[in-house]
Amino acid sequence: MDKPLESLIVDSILDAIADQRLPAGTKLGEQALSEVFGCNRAHVRRALSMLTGWQVVDHLPNRGAYVATPTPRDARDVFQARRAIETTICRNAVREATDADLDDLRAHLASEDAARGHDNRPALIRLSRGFHILLARIGRNPVLARYLDELTMRSSLIIGLYASGHATLCAEDEHAGIVAAIAARDEGAALALLDAHLRHIEAGIRFDDAPPAVGALSAALRVPR
Repeated sequence: MDKPLESLIVDSILDAIADQRLPAGTKLGEQALSEVFGCNRAHVRRALSMLTGWQVVDHLPNRGAYVATPTPRDARDVFQARRAIETTICRNAVREATDADLDDLRAHLASEDAARGHDNRPALIRLSRGFHILLARIGRNPVLARYLDELTMRSSLIIGLYASGHATLCAEDEHAGIVAAIAARDEGAALALLDAHLRHIEAGIRFDDAPPAVGALSAALRVPR
C-alpha cells in the first residue's frame, strides 16, 4: 500500500534536514510546499503538524512554519539528553545483540566507510544518525528508540546550523570501536566509547557560526516519484 501523501512530505523534509539541504530557519510555506509536491494545502498542514510535534519545525503565529532554529542552550540540552538515553540503549545493546545484529552493525560500518571514501558528507551525516538508530533497535526498547529518533533529528538540525561545512563530526574509528566493544560484551568499554563519541560530536559544534544560506524549497526537496 502506498504511503499517505503527508507521510511522503514529512519524509522528504526530514531527509532534506538530515542531509543539510534544508537549513534551520527555512520558511516552509504551505503554498510553496503544495506546489512542490503537487498536492492541496490540507496535506501540507497535516505534514507540518507532525513535524511540529517532533520539534523539528516551529509554527509561529501569523508567520507560518519554519525549520526549527535551536539555540546554543537547546543544543546542549539535546546532547545531554542523548547521553542519558543512549547510555541505557548501549547497555541494552551489549546484553541483547545477536550475531545477526552484529552483522547489521558491521554492514553499517562498511556503508560509512564507502561514503567516507567518496567524501560524501551528507551521506555520512545520515549514516551517523542511522548508526545510533540501529543501536536503539538492537537495544530492544521501543520507547527509548522513539525518543532517540527525535533527538537525533534535532541533532542534525544543530549540526546543520552550527557545524563547519567540511566537518563530519565523527572520527573514523569511533563507531567501529563501539561495535567491537559490543561484540566483546564489554559493557564498560562500550559505554565509555559512546560517551566519548557523543562528547566529541558536541565539541565539534561552533555556536558562534553563522547559519547557512537558505535556498529555494524546490531545490532542497527531493520529491518521491
